[in-house]
Amino acid sequence: MNCQTCGDPTSPAFEECRRCGTRVGQPAVSPGVPTYGVRGLAVAGAFAVGAATLCYLLTALFPLVGARLARSAAEQLDRDVLLGAVLAEVLFSLPYLLALLTAGTLVVIWTWRARKNLDAFPGAVPNLSPAWAIAGWLVPLANFVVPARVLADLLRNSVWQRRQSWLVGVWWVSWLVFLIGDRFVARAEQQRYDRLTELPRNDAEFATYVRFYEDALAPRLVPAVACLVAGIAFVVLIRRISAAQQDRLARAVPVWPGQPGWPGQSAWPGEPGRPAPAAPMPVAPTSPQVPPTPGGTIGA
Repeated sequence: MNCQTCGDPTSPAFEECRRCGTRVGQPAVSPGVPTYGVRGLAVAGAFAVGAATLCYLLTALFPLVGARLARSAAEQLDRDVLLGAVLAEVLFSLPYLLALLTAGTLVVIWTWRARKNLDAFPGAVPNLSPAWAIAGWLVPLANFVVPARVLADLLRNSVWQRRQSWLVGVWWVSWLVFLIGDRFVARAEQQRYDRLTELPRNDAEFATYVRFYEDALAPRLVPAVACLVAGIAFVVLIRRISAAQQDRLARAVPVWPGQPGWPGQSAWPGEPGRPAPAAPMPVAPTSPQVPPTPGGTIGA
């Protein structure tokens, strides 16, 4: 007999699963508690997170393009080329913002659904309520800590493999480095850009734009690498948590319409643990009616 929580084999010598501590015979899902499918949403969320990560990497490497355009502007003493560099960077940023908005929406919905499923899993002991699965991403300052705690709850109560808890730590650290590093780099770049000559007129003033883009690449690499690590770790977490929850939902006891599901009992007729439905009562056959012959009784 396998544990309905983690799927490991159980032994009659123990009343609880040696891996997750679930009582033997306890159902995978509590009857009457709503559950939510997360597999399709996890695929969409992972794709969106990957797209947002790739778009951010392109924006981080834009100084390579900007430096080339700035050199061209310096050779031609053409301010319009510098303006084209600014517009090109804006165009690079638009796909990232769109992908980030899409990924954020899908991730918040997935987190809430996965957290609600824990309420239907016997043996799960989450530390935070489902409300934090949404508020944790949106409340300032709380979004530096709460999402990591929610993911740790989901991983611990869904996958039941303690050795995988390091994934949450890797994602959390890289996510913080990305958030803080990106803001710090953006602020420093804005201060440096404000010191540039607004309307360059000679080679020296155009050269300051070339140096601006050349010096902007190295600081951007730190949040770019952190974003890449955070994106990969988060996709792995989404896929593993969703797969574990879907496997557990698939082990739920099926219930006939209008019949309650009881822990430890099968709801299918004829299986052990639930009596088969009573057979219909036999009905005595009736003799066929023979119509009377014209002009008298039968045999007259």
